[in-house]
Amino acid sequence: MSEPRTLRVTLDGARDYDIRIAPGMLARAGAIIERDFGANMRLFVIADKNTAAHHDTLDTSLTAAGHVVSYYNIPEGEGAKTWDELGKTVNWLLDQKADRHSLVVAFGGGVTGDHAGFAASIALRGLDFIQIPTTLLAQVDSSVGGKTGINAPQGKNMIGAFHQPRLVLIDPALLSTLDDRQMHAGYAEMVKHAFIRNAAFFEWLDRNDVLSRNTALLSEAIARSCRIKADIVARDERESGDRALLNFGHTFAHALESACNYDRRLLHGEAVSIGMCLAFEASKRMGHCSDADRAIAHLKSRNMPTRIGDIAGFPKLDADALLGLMSHDKKTVGGKLTFILSRGIGDAFISKDADLDTIHSVITDSL
Repeated sequence: MSEPRTLRVTLDGARDYDIRIAPGMLARAGAIIERDFGANMRLFVIADKNTAAHHDTLDTSLTAAGHVVSYYNIPEGEGAKTWDELGKTVNWLLDQKADRHSLVVAFGGGVTGDHAGFAASIALRGLDFIQIPTTLLAQVDSSVGGKTGINAPQGKNMIGAFHQPRLVLIDPALLSTLDDRQMHAGYAEMVKHAFIRNAAFFEWLDRNDVLSRNTALLSEAIARSCRIKADIVARDERESGDRALLNFGHTFAHALESACNYDRRLLHGEAVSIGMCLAFEASKRMGHCSDADRAIAHLKSRNMPTRIGDIAGFPKLDADALLGLMSHDKKTVGGKLTFILSRGIGDAFISKDADLDTIHSVITDSL
């Protein structure tokens, strides 16, 4: 096997960590953990049932390196991101006598990483954890940057902590088991990084269809996407400035997910795809962006949802109701909504005074 591509997330020195990307990475996990953290580690793997097909490979890798491994499965989907389920996970860690020399391993998609990372952040006042993401969305976005958390009745990811992983291991070969819908959901977060900060990456994505499942293309795209996010996180770990750009499309997306009760009608990445289209259209109507139509056309060419009307079974809510749901967004300050808008592909900006009449009309036209 070739050496993995390694990207460094630079924070304050002591908390810097690597993202390592290579097909076959899962089979190397045990040896890499031994090299980086020591032999005979106690590992607490938190996963969901979607990773079951990969458990044997991971377990063989970890135990062959001499690590002592315990497994805990959480429910599939956003239903895992509740106080009740989080409490069960933390109690399991305590019952298993995890200590501060242990490592929590988040093995799964974005929900698993959010849940396991938050559990690690509060158990024993903070345990180290690593991310082994198994979905495209998690590989290019949620596994990097240290955002962990659960949902609240008031909104998505309203409860959580910034808790950086010690290591991220990405195996693009794991994506072969994902269905097309999950791949498309992950693609939304990948192209988001191009939309906000890297027009050259967008041009590359426009020329290369990474959804074709070509492993070499996927590996390159994942690395480019992670590099953009890692650079932003390094500059603004706790989202006091530019990191908010990573929320492009998300103010709309979280409201759409809330309207669907976080169920299977709408995956997070699908909501982000629609949210980005709404943000581009709003930017165009406000006179900021001249290539919004090209961005939306690109998403359509990749069979991504681009309108609220594309959501099968979406409840009969109007723009006023959706704006009401947006008012619960974490980015709301002093009762004023914050939107991430665009001056053009690769040039997103934070707007605290977006014209709500325009936002209202864009939502109405998308229904």
